[in-house]
Amino acid sequence: MFSAASIATMAACIFLFGLFFSLVINFRYIVKNAEENVSVTVLFDEDADQATINEIGEKIKQYKGVTSVKYISAEEAWDDFKTQYFGDTEEADKWAEGFENDNPLANSSSYSVYIDKIENQDALVQYIEGLDGVREVNQLKGATQTLSTFNKLISYVAVAIILILLCVAVFLISNTVSIGISIRKEEIGIMKLIGATNSFVRAPFIIEGIIIGLVGSVIPLVLLFILYNKVVEYILTRFSMLNSVMTFLNVYQVFEVLVPVALVLGMGIGLFGSIITIRKHLKV
Repeated sequence: MFSAASIATMAACIFLFGLFFSLVINFRYIVKNAEENVSVTVLFDEDADQATINEIGEKIKQYKGVTSVKYISAEEAWDDFKTQYFGDTEEADKWAEGFENDNPLANSSSYSVYIDKIENQDALVQYIEGLDGVREVNQLKGATQTLSTFNKLISYVAVAIILILLCVAVFLISNTVSIGISIRKEEIGIMKLIGATNSFVRAPFIIEGIIIGLVGSVIPLVLLFILYNKVVEYILTRFSMLNSVMTFLNVYQVFEVLVPVALVLGMGIGLFGSIITIRKHLKV
């Protein structure tokens, strides 16, 4: 009965851990996608020739953490501007023809630079600003600070909740094993009196703790596997506007990390809880 109660408690703890882990890993995935779309724009001196621009691009590519560098010529910038502000109507084409031989964005060629970690963007901007031929470096300061702060917040909250769940689980397993030892105290005393070693007495309780942890991990993993896709599908169906701004990991991407972590965590808690409890009750 006590083992069943311990398994149920362990399952509840691992379920909460798996639920929280799924939320955190998806939030980090969404933030990572947002980071990949936040770029730094590099503008050049008006007298910079193409050789200088190419040299700047090579130096930026060599900077640690830079994932991609996209060059946008003045002609491409003007074409994008025409499409965005004039549209594709005939009247808009007539307005745009007035600038055909006089590109208003003649000095607006630029690089769009993407970095793997948003918190390193400020250092990248300082590096680029020190390069010869660079006139200006633009970044979305607000977006950078928001994403960086959000990343830190997720990390701190994740660590805090995981530590709380670990402490609760160890305490519950320890109490269960302690009760089991108290019930069998007379048998343990007899075993000790006839010469049983501590290792011989300790082994069944350690195995019991590991099995409790293992079973208590498998049950919530099965439940989470069944629920995950249904919850994601419900969210994307119920809130269809999120489809364009949020992308969730599929269940296999989540569980390839969650399964080994949860199993090791469950067995580790069971083992640790058993060991620290048995040490207090072996003296007969």
